[in-house]
Amino acid sequence: MSSCVLAYSGGLDTSVILGWLIDEGYDVHAVYVDLGQPCEDRQAILDKARRVGAKSATIVDAKEELCRDFAFPVLQWQAKYEGVYLLGTSIARPLIAKKCLQVAREVGADAFAHGATGKGNDQCRFQLAAEALQPGIRVIAPWRIERFRQQFPGRSEMIAYCNDKQIPVKASAAKPYSSDENCLHISYEAGKLEDLSVNGVELVEFGMTVSPQQAPDQVETVSVSFEAGVPVRVNGEPLSPHAIVATLNQIGGRNGIGRVDMVENRFVGMKSRGVYEAPGMTILYEAHRLVEQLTLDRDLMHLRDRLAPEVAEMVYYGFWYHAKMDALMAFIREAQKPVTGEVRLKLYKGTIAVDSRSSPYSLYDEGIATMEGGGSYNQTDAEGFLKIQGLPTRVQARVRPRPF
Repeated sequence: MSSCVLAYSGGLDTSVILGWLIDEGYDVHAVYVDLGQPCEDRQAILDKARRVGAKSATIVDAKEELCRDFAFPVLQWQAKYEGVYLLGTSIARPLIAKKCLQVAREVGADAFAHGATGKGNDQCRFQLAAEALQPGIRVIAPWRIERFRQQFPGRSEMIAYCNDKQIPVKASAAKPYSSDENCLHISYEAGKLEDLSVNGVELVEFGMTVSPQQAPDQVETVSVSFEAGVPVRVNGEPLSPHAIVATLNQIGGRNGIGRVDMVENRFVGMKSRGVYEAPGMTILYEAHRLVEQLTLDRDLMHLRDRLAPEVAEMVYYGFWYHAKMDALMAFIREAQKPVTGEVRLKLYKGTIAVDSRSSPYSLYDEGIATMEGGGSYNQTDAEGFLKIQGLPTRVQARVRPRPF
C-alpha cells in the first residue's frame, strides 16, 4: 500500500481529500503545520483527521520560522504583489512543503499530497518547493485528477461528502467562500466573492480585524524598533518574531488596519478576486519603510524598489527555493545592515500616520536640509551641478530642437 503525507488544514478541501485518498487505498499521514492560525482549534483538527482515518496526524510548530526566515526577509524587500498584496499565503507555502517533506522522510511516505486546485497559485508553490527540496518526489494533487473532479464537481458536493461522513467543516452551502489563515494574514476567496458586484469587505466575517467604522474613536500609538531591518521590539518590549507579529495583529486588528479587496493576476493566467486582512504585517511594512527613509541612501533604496516587484512575483509564483532568490536574499541582508531605529505610529480607524522616527544611523542632516540660511550646504554649488547634468540635453536640443 502506498503512503503519503497530506498538507492538512482541516478545512473543506483537505478534509474531503483526506477521506478520498483513504478511499483510494493510501495510508495518509496528515500534517498540520502550525503557522499561528488565529481562528483554528488545533486539537479538534487532529482529532478530526484521526476520526476520518488518517494513519497519523501530526502538528509541526513553524510559527517562529515562518516569521523569522520567510516573512521578515520579504518585509525587508518591501515586496507586495501587484503593489497591494502582502503575500501572506504565498510566503507560507514553501515552508509547509518543507515541513511535510520532513515528516514524509520520518514516516517513510513516498508521496506528498495537497489540496490546492488546478486553477490556483498554491499548486505551483507546493510543487515547485517540493521538487526543489526533493527532486523526483511524487506529488498528488487530487484537483488535477479527473475522477476526483467528477466526484466533486463543486463545493456543494464536497460539503455533502463531509456531511455523509460526519466531518465538521467551516464552509456551508449558505456561506461557501474559502479561507486560508496563518499569523501573517487571513485570505478569503471563492463562493459569493467571485461576483465582483458583491462588496467583499461587507460580506466576509473577518477573523483578525474590526471594520474601521467600528474601531475606537481615539488614536492608539504604537512604537516598533528594528535592528538591521529586522523588527525586534514593540512598545519598547523585546519580542520573538512571532510574538511581534501576534502583538501587532492585536493592536492593528482592533484599529481596523490592513484590509484589502483586490483582483489579482494568478500565475496560471487568470484573474481572481481575493479579500485579505493583515493587520500586523501592514504596520510592519509602514514602520520598516519609515526607518529605511532615514538610513538607506537614495541609489540603494531605488535599486531595491526596482527589484522588489521581481521578488514579489517569485514569492507569489512559488520560486522560493531558487538560485535567483538565494542571491536576492543575500543582497537584501547586506542592504539592510544600517536599517536600525525606532518608529512611533498613530493608528486610527484603518489608517496609519507617522508620529516620530529616529535612528543612530540616520542620514538625515537637518543642517544640510534646512531651508534657513547657513548650514554646510552651499547653494552656489548647484550651479555647476546643473550645468553638468544638463549638458546632454543642451547638446541634443541643438541637434534636434523640440517644438514648443
